[in-house]
Amino acid sequence: MAEHVSAARARFMRGSAQKFRLVVNQIRGRNVPEALGILQLSSKRVSKALEALLRSAVANAENLKPEVDVDELYVAEAFVDPGPSLPPRIRPQPMGRAYPIIKRTSHITVKLAERNV
Repeated sequence: MAEHVSAARARFMRGSAQKFRLVVNQIRGRNVPEALGILQLSSKRVSKALEALLRSAVANAENLKPEVDVDELYVAEAFVDPGPSLPPRIRPQPMGRAYPIIKRTSHITVKLAERNV
């Protein structure tokens, strides 16, 4: 396994971990330019936040190792953990019932590595 060049983490992002994982699974293991293309063309709402996170990881790599070639970077590790849910609210339902509204959050981590050619 390659040594990580940089990482970026976004915490408390609004959206369920399940929805984020659908998009994260598409970019894991891909080159950075290819992953950015997938995120830009994705119709999922969460892809905009993931694109910003990936760009942040690339910027971190450029700052930490100025000699790194961005085109040789790939998404070595990407995972999503569930964060805390916002305080529950109640949605009124028929016959006096009340259903909870659960607003979920997620923690996303992206780690980049350089391909050994």
